[in-house]
Amino acid sequence: MIEVKNLYKSFEDKEVLSDVSTVFEDGKTNLIIGQSGSGKTVLMKNLVGLLDPTSGQVLYDGRDFVAMSKKEKVYMRREMGMIFQSAALFDSLTVLENVMFPLDMFSSMNLRERKKRAMDCLDRVNLVGAEEKFPGELSGGMQKRVAIARAIALNPKYLFCDEPNSGLDPKTSLVIDDLLHSITKEFNMTTIINTHDMNSVMGIGENIIFIYEGRKEWQGVSSQIMHSNNTRLTDFIFASDLLKNMRNLVLEKETVNQLENP
Repeated sequence: MIEVKNLYKSFEDKEVLSDVSTVFEDGKTNLIIGQSGSGKTVLMKNLVGLLDPTSGQVLYDGRDFVAMSKKEKVYMRREMGMIFQSAALFDSLTVLENVMFPLDMFSSMNLRERKKRAMDCLDRVNLVGAEEKFPGELSGGMQKRVAIARAIALNPKYLFCDEPNSGLDPKTSLVIDDLLHSITKEFNMTTIINTHDMNSVMGIGENIIFIYEGRKEWQGVSSQIMHSNNTRLTDFIFASDLLKNMRNLVLEKETVNQLENP
């Protein structure tokens, strides 16, 4: 579990995050959503230590990450896995070598053990047979799956994903969503996903934090969004006329069902 307490972040005289307090739960896909410029990316960067908050706490199972020394943070990061928006694979390394990279850097395993662990991770994301290929030979969806395999190589307790569906077609995005959701359950990780993808929000949003102008505007689960009275949230989620009409139809149908079956 990751708990954020009264987090503020300013750049010079511009306040980007203001008094954000929330909890990201174990074994759940925790989604951060919000408009571009709302502060959600800054929030994630504060969580992983790429930025230092102006004030506030970030507690990893009770351990204050903000107050840790640089050495303590290095050890703490070994418990984190990260999936970047662009996959960020090394073009000059094979798929297997990419997945082995964090093991080479941070584990005490011998070469045979590292290869076995990397192959187990590739098997988990259904990429056995692609281990000798280079990233440039893979589709976007396969590259994202390699990135997921690399992120879980060290068996992290916390998994951070920055726009994991960026650049993918809708069908491939669903595959990535399902994979992240199942891995989260399998390893009981605290998974935090920064996303604009509304399919992800409605499909795997077990704990959703909506950031608006640097503040936590709303928090809940995907099933509550349809019935939310928060106009800022509904304006963001149901931005198009098509989605607004779909929401209205669902609510009208539910109202009719309630009247017919009191």
